[in-house]
Amino acid sequence: MNNMVDYPDYIGDVLRPKKTERETVLDLFAGCGGLSLGFEAAGYPTIGYEMDVAACETYNQNLIGSCHNVKLTEGFNYPHADIVIGGPPCQPFSKFGFGNQKGSKDDRDGFPIFIDAIRRVQPKIFLFENVRGLLYSEGYFDIILTELYRLGYVVEYQLLNAANYDVPQMRERLFVVGHRSEYRFPKPSGKKVTVRDAIGDTMLTASESSKFLTASMDVYVAKYEKASNCINPRDLNFDKPARTLTCRNIAAATADMHRIKLPDGRRRRLSLREAARLQSFPDWFEFSGNEVQRFYQIGNAVSPLLAYQLAMSIKDCCQSDKKLTSHEVMACTTGRSKQKSLFHNEEVYYEKH
Repeated sequence: MNNMVDYPDYIGDVLRPKKTERETVLDLFAGCGGLSLGFEAAGYPTIGYEMDVAACETYNQNLIGSCHNVKLTEGFNYPHADIVIGGPPCQPFSKFGFGNQKGSKDDRDGFPIFIDAIRRVQPKIFLFENVRGLLYSEGYFDIILTELYRLGYVVEYQLLNAANYDVPQMRERLFVVGHRSEYRFPKPSGKKVTVRDAIGDTMLTASESSKFLTASMDVYVAKYEKASNCINPRDLNFDKPARTLTCRNIAAATADMHRIKLPDGRRRRLSLREAARLQSFPDWFEFSGNEVQRFYQIGNAVSPLLAYQLAMSIKDCCQSDKKLTSHEVMACTTGRSKQKSLFHNEEVYYEKH
């Protein structure tokens, strides 16, 4: 960006929700609405579903659409929708699972619910986001793809780094799109937005509410970086995109926390607004809940500016004149559906539904 004040103004304008499209978007496991914000900025009306009360409140106070505070289950009765999006819980495959990665055997796995929703709603197109660890999940990703092929969709997937789409953060995530037309992922912007672009107006200042690292914490951090052979210090580099923001490294005083080194040598943690900007949330976007809940909402979200660009690429797909016949879809998926089923009783599942 040209200077430090451009970026906050830019995302504040581009990500303003509006209604211009006829298609309705369902957002499953919606969190605070990062994905939905991008889709509403592209003109789509949204309906969200989220079990966390505070995240649901955040969605409802910032977006045009409404978010229902429910815990989704297989068999849930959804309204009609042309587009389904979501972020099925990723803890079973996340490297930040704190040693409790059970993969497909984890009861936090939201994919059976997401796929059941696709089967019931039969949208024109769907999109889901997840951690890159899903790609290396000992065949589970192939099983997910098999279920989606069987539902009659051409499925495309790519690892996208938010930093390539004007988000001031290195954040690589897996995006999967199912369609019956023609789809192309958005092209990288070709430029990098830096920490300075996003928070240059606040990064070298401190307020009464700032949380500083103590002397003992500084010593602990130094030992951590030495023991882990940290090539680059974990202090924010103002002239690069930030490291990936996670719930853990912005909400708590951990060794790998995001922190800013001030000119006087003191180190402080990121403020809530700084973390939100590094995720591309506009300044007018307000978060509900206590401090930890708000940081968790930011850390769990899809970067809204990347979501907006994905929404625009989905709009292109929806407006395309090219419509694949069932035979053409089948030809695209031939040989890709010879995996075991994600559901316990495959024959009963497909006979009944």
